Amino acid sequence: MSIAQNLNSIKASLPQHVTLVAVSKTKPAADLMEAYQAGQRIFGENKIQEMTDKWEQLPKDIEWHMIGHVQTNKVKYMAPYVKLVHGVDSLKLLEEINKQAAKYNRIIDCLLQIHIAEEDTKFGLDQAEVMELLSGENVKNLHNIRVCGLMGMATFTENTDQVKKEFTRLKEIFDNVTSITADNIDLSILSMGMSGDYKIAIDCGSNMVRIGSSIFGTRN
Repeated sequence: MSIAQNLNSIKASLPQHVTLVAVSKTKPAADLMEAYQAGQRIFGENKIQEMTDKWEQLPKDIEWHMIGHVQTNKVKYMAPYVKLVHGVDSLKLLEEINKQAAKYNRIIDCLLQIHIAEEDTKFGLDQAEVMELLSGENVKNLHNIRVCGLMGMATFTENTDQVKKEFTRLKEIFDNVTSITADNIDLSILSMGMSGDYKIAIDCGSNMVRIGSSIFGTRN
């Protein structure tokens, strides 16, 4: 099937309230254009340099999401255009995004990454850390970011019970923190689920999924 067919088939299967991020990392601009021409406007990349190259080449109504781990020294390259940063796991990173966004008079949306997987390789905050971060005064003083939700990745495993348990845990944390609000905190997005597990994630309460290989084919 073509990229457009894959995309349309996935979109048709998603509930109305779920946002699809097409994960286009390692894929050439031509592949993104095929998805764009089929109506997709939200693309996710995991390397800032690659995303910036594509931003320069592709239509300007694309909404770019940074879904990979972010190094603070690279934030400046995406600050002019990035819409949503999925993997924010520290106050230091929020402060850097805020600082760089201010240079362009922009507000950049951020999701706090929660560690739910059993693998040590996944980044993220635990429940106590996310509560502390959202309740503290430090974040409220950052006027060029908006914390608009949480994100997490389940363990990469065939064990669907474990995946479901981890997604359910993230939904519980999300429900516990949504009452925290401020001028720059409005927690409405729960980003969880990828090609292999997005259906479980949606059943567990996800309203944003990150799908790559099921749209574009296996990674280059």
